[in-house]
Amino acid sequence: MKQVWNSFLISFAMFSKIPVPRADWEKENMKYMICFFPGVGVVIGLLICGYAKVCSSADFGSLMRSAGFVLIPLLVTGGIHMDGFLDTVDALSSWQPKERKLEILKDSRAGAFAVIMGCAYFILALGVWSEMEEQALPVLGCGYVLSRALSGMALATFPCANKKGSLGMFADAAQKRILKTVLVLWMLACALWSFRWDWRYALILFGASFAVYGYYYHTAVEEFGGTTGDIAGFFVQICELTTACAVMLGGKWL
Repeated sequence: MKQVWNSFLISFAMFSKIPVPRADWEKENMKYMICFFPGVGVVIGLLICGYAKVCSSADFGSLMRSAGFVLIPLLVTGGIHMDGFLDTVDALSSWQPKERKLEILKDSRAGAFAVIMGCAYFILALGVWSEMEEQALPVLGCGYVLSRALSGMALATFPCANKKGSLGMFADAAQKRILKTVLVLWMLACALWSFRWDWRYALILFGASFAVYGYYYHTAVEEFGGTTGDIAGFFVQICELTTACAVMLGGKWL
């Protein structure tokens, strides 16, 4: 039980800026940390829905409302996934061999393509959220859980491009059978909630998420020889933006 509690603490310390008690970052304590990764998405989803109610009460305009929706995930996570997105964009934009791309992932400096794509990401996200129907927010809240559950599933199933990196360490420490079972349960919980709320938005959410997951596998394997922590962050950011776009566009036709 102590290992499970420590795994929970390490997961939130690693993947969020939410204050938690300190736990020793030892291999035994990391066995189940990815099992709790989607829990960070639960926090983000609840904050998104709560902020929507604040905006309604305060009569905020669409710009202030959408700015909050864009910033909440970034503030909760501390930008850890956005960092992976920017590094991966830099590597993909280099058109170099796999070995060189992996070296670029490790480079802490931000290249021109990272800056350009980072700005484009936030501009598009701001526009998408400004057009979002309030009815879709509880379903999109599940999207933050689903993206992390799929990211964890990739850790258990995708080849690892750098076994010496942080993702390789987690893969070695993880009890993969338990991890897969728990992540499937997270996904089932997302399905139960979202389909009960609005099955049409839920279909769009799951369809877009699994489409991005397929793209993630292809990109990770073909371009890098497997996944890494940075590429996992890239997936989370792309998945969240793509599902938001899909749900927003779907809402125009529902």
